[in-house]
Amino acid sequence: MTDLLAISTLAFQGGIAGLLLVAVRRRNVAAALNAVGSLVLAVLPTATEVVVQAGQQPVFEPSLALWLGVAGFLHSLGMLGPYDTTWWWDHLTHTVSAALVAALIYAASVGTPPALSADLPWLGRAGVLTVVCTFAIGVFWELIELVAREIGDWYDIDPVLVYYGWKDTGLDLVFDVVGALAVVVLDVRVFVSTVERFPVVTKRLLMASGWLVVLGSVAMALFVTIGDSIRA
Repeated sequence: MTDLLAISTLAFQGGIAGLLLVAVRRRNVAAALNAVGSLVLAVLPTATEVVVQAGQQPVFEPSLALWLGVAGFLHSLGMLGPYDTTWWWDHLTHTVSAALVAALIYAASVGTPPALSADLPWLGRAGVLTVVCTFAIGVFWELIELVAREIGDWYDIDPVLVYYGWKDTGLDLVFDVVGALAVVVLDVRVFVSTVERFPVVTKRLLMASGWLVVLGSVAMALFVTIGDSIRA
């Protein structure tokens, strides 16, 4: 099973690298940049294991690299056409990516000892926390797409991330919630073992990520509002 997991992970990482080459050959800058970002995320867990542990107990659950590879491959492939030609492709990528985010949040929620989460009583409601936080991160991502649109309009360049309108944004958030609910309903605890090994780090990451999402969302919303006002 471990060998199959490793082979599958390498296959998707290689697939992203191949899509990067296709994007470069097509001179599709947006697709190339997205593929680079996806590839970096996909290989990050593996690279971290090599640098930090080097043969000792793994830092991350092995399935994390595979999940990142699958999500990155689907997104990178989508940037080369399916986002525009296949109506359900965006829904698929959002569900897969949101499920990954939700699985990490869910693991942090159920795997953090009470002694460390005493000041965060809502951690006891793992399902609610997972869905709410995944939705908030989804809003954060949609705002990033809006900011990319604003920057593209200002400099008259193709945005790295494509914004398809408010209807698409609403559907994206719906499928983000679908991904989170799937994790909660299926009680996906694949990352709990990792969280239990690093409880203090997990708590700090939860707090830092929460503040980043909240403050970042407010800042980007103001940026987009000001940009729309200037263009009007």
